[in-house]
Amino acid sequence: MMAKQPIYGGLAGAGPAGLGNAATVSKGGSAPSINTGTGNYGGIAGAGQAGGGGAPVGPTGSTGPTGSGPTGSGATGATGATGATGSDIDIEAIIKKYTSDVLNKMSQEEKTAERLSAYNILRMEFEQYGLGSLVTDIRDLLVNDTPTSEFGLRLRGTDAYKTRFKANESRIAAGLSALSPAEYVALEDQYQNIMRNYGLPASYYTKDTTGKQVGFEKFIAGDVSATELEDRISTAQKRVINANPEVSRALKQFYPDITNGDILAYTLDPTQGLESIKRKVTAAEIGGAAIQSGLTTGMSRAEQLAGYGVDKAAATQGYSAIGSGLQRGSQLASIYGESPYTQATAEEEVFKLSGQTEAERQRKKITGLEKAAFGGQTGITSGALARDRAGGY
Repeated sequence: MMAKQPIYGGLAGAGPAGLGNAATVSKGGSAPSINTGTGNYGGIAGAGQAGGGGAPVGPTGSTGPTGSGPTGSGATGATGATGATGSDIDIEAIIKKYTSDVLNKMSQEEKTAERLSAYNILRMEFEQYGLGSLVTDIRDLLVNDTPTSEFGLRLRGTDAYKTRFKANESRIAAGLSALSPAEYVALEDQYQNIMRNYGLPASYYTKDTTGKQVGFEKFIAGDVSATELEDRISTAQKRVINANPEVSRALKQFYPDITNGDILAYTLDPTQGLESIKRKVTAAEIGGAAIQSGLTTGMSRAEQLAGYGVDKAAATQGYSAIGSGLQRGSQLASIYGESPYTQATAEEEVFKLSGQTEAERQRKKITGLEKAAFGGQTGITSGALARDRAGGY
């Protein structure tokens, strides 16, 4: 048997793809073990396009084992340095170090390309959603290798972000939580759709150069939901703007603070509570119903009636009845020397206010006097107050 001449195939160089499998060792006769320095190692296959290095060379001997390594199908890697003789060679450590160096070199190039690719995708997405003002800052953060854990915080600190989502500052100051960009943009879209559906001018939702709709900031800052916004617009459009002119007239009379009768601007002001707006509109509807019947009423009375649950329909019916009999009732009270029969008296009975009982008693008294004088005929009846009665009031 020949003297020990351990020969190592060089560690295969790394190609672009991955590592091949370690060579297998063929045993012959009484071959020494791998760790005694008398055997041999097949070369570690290089990572070519498909992986694999060149075939290793085993020691020559009459009884020695012949090493056989796998043949790579890719390009042959560079021949590594001759391995040292001895025991306990840490092949796994060598592989990890070698591949780590290669991957680190590759990842830097890939990282830059990947971040630029992400920027291009974000740019298209952001411009689609009207967030183009953020693109430059996002590119700077990406290219500067900003850690993922810091990216959101750094982006929120940019001037472009603060300007685009300005209402969040007011929300935080008011003790509300800030909206995420997705929530913010989604709410803007809902506002816009509602305004379009109600035919509001585009000036209410036109976007500026940063992609934001300035008119929406007050809604978002005031925590106005899409449902509430629609309720506000509906209240203004259906109950005042598109209603009979007497309602608008009463509204101007009762509430001079609604400048020039611009009910839409008034109802879209988040500082004006929705319930307060509705109460004012209901009072105006009641006042409008009185005007339609040739009567008048004041803000306090209209608001009182609204507080009793009188709405536009009830007011229209009630004032129609009052208007048809009030004059005759007043005349009869004067003729028979009774207490004056006024609009307020009739309202108390018709709308069931706190003086209903006394108002009804007064009406019945002058009705009885009229019946006695005219053979059972009267011009005043409960509810209808003399409508369709012979002689009327």
